[in-house]
Amino acid sequence: MPRIYHNDKTFEEVDHINPYLFEGPDILVTSRTTPLCRVPIMRKGSQPTDDGNLIIEADEYEEFIKREPKAKKYIRPLLGAREFIHNEKRYCLWLVDCPPDEIRKMPLVYERVKKVREFRLSSKKVATQKSADTPYLFQEIRQTNQNYILVPRHSSENRKYIPMGFVSPEIICGDSNLMIPDAQLWHFGILTSRVHMIWMATVCGRLRADFRYSAQIVYNNFVWRSMQVRDYLALTESAQKILDARKNYPN
Repeated sequence: MPRIYHNDKTFEEVDHINPYLFEGPDILVTSRTTPLCRVPIMRKGSQPTDDGNLIIEADEYEEFIKREPKAKKYIRPLLGAREFIHNEKRYCLWLVDCPPDEIRKMPLVYERVKKVREFRLSSKKVATQKSADTPYLFQEIRQTNQNYILVPRHSSENRKYIPMGFVSPEIICGDSNLMIPDAQLWHFGILTSRVHMIWMATVCGRLRADFRYSAQIVYNNFVWRSMQVRDYLALTESAQKILDARKNYPN
């Protein structure tokens, strides 16, 4: 049986040891659909469900633009977790504001859109089949028109900090990330703090040994303390210094 040791070097045998405290009741962190405190909602990034047809890889971008120059204004940078963490380039066809007749005037784009439709129709999921009616769009669109915080859903346990980003809205956030629209720099400062990382490492899920961040368990249960105006200003300044420091290491 496990033992609890006291300061006087005596011990007692117990049925089990609470994973968070040595003495006291079990404390379970349960799933929450909304944040415990008054902070912006965290949600998953946009999901293409496209069999790769709306994605343009970095090594095919130049050739694609050369062959289909009209498509350039509909191509946006895309960040998945890997692209963000490893600073890799990737793009996507973002046809939200593209008229259907314009798509037909771009043969390479039109061919990809047809393949998306075929792929979705072949799915066993009713929702995916239904989304074949709009094959030129990501199946689930959650992109914002404001700056947002990007949080990779999975990252290495070898890092003391989960890499997070403060990203402009023209960059599409993929569904391997979580995102917080309408976030301020001080939110970014709190989430990249050591306090939040300790909380995350304690309660988050795991994929093998790697961190598995979730809105329902980690973010929504995190306690944001009340602060004075000077605290917000200090956090904003510190957060900006982090982003400025990253600019010195573009690779």
